[in-house]
Amino acid sequence: MRADARRNYERLITTARTAFMEHGTGASLDDIAKRAGVGSGTLYRHFPTRDALLHAVLRDRIEGLLAHADELLSEPAPDPDTEALNAQAALDRWLRTYLTGADTPRGTSTVIIEAMSAEWADTGLGAATAAICDALGRLLNRAQRAGAVHTEIDPCDLLRLTNAIGAAAERTTDPGAYADRMLALLFDGLRTR
Repeated sequence: MRADARRNYERLITTARTAFMEHGTGASLDDIAKRAGVGSGTLYRHFPTRDALLHAVLRDRIEGLLAHADELLSEPAPDPDTEALNAQAALDRWLRTYLTGADTPRGTSTVIIEAMSAEWADTGLGAATAAICDALGRLLNRAQRAGAVHTEIDPCDLLRLTNAIGAAAERTTDPGAYADRMLALLFDGLRTR
């Protein structure tokens, strides 16, 4: 990519991140181009769809979530007798981190739910969502093997449910407190007794 094209690309991502944080994932793409100081054609040349732009904006967050899952999975249990507790705690921490990311634009939870459908499979955000579901699946599998959570839980269903909590939290006056309460209910339902 030429230097000027690279600058435009980066400026569009930075401007889009700000616009998505201010106005949610439905922010006007034409306004983003204008605020970035480029024409709409430049925006669409770099990002032919809203999904492509949103994926670029969320890329660092997604990579961070995947790395966090790897870190949690590599933490050894201090004592084999506590593996169930450690596996459950790792799953809980990852889901809480996933849901309460401060750098996540309003509307992202709804977009992620949509990206889990078959028609999004070949998109950047669809592939990223599949990677997130895989990371969650590895954490869930560890907790299931340790006997900490029910075995019939599907990781993609759990991701949908977590995003539904996120989407609902966005519509409350205190999203953090609402998400905490709903996650506590979710964690209680996941656990074996």
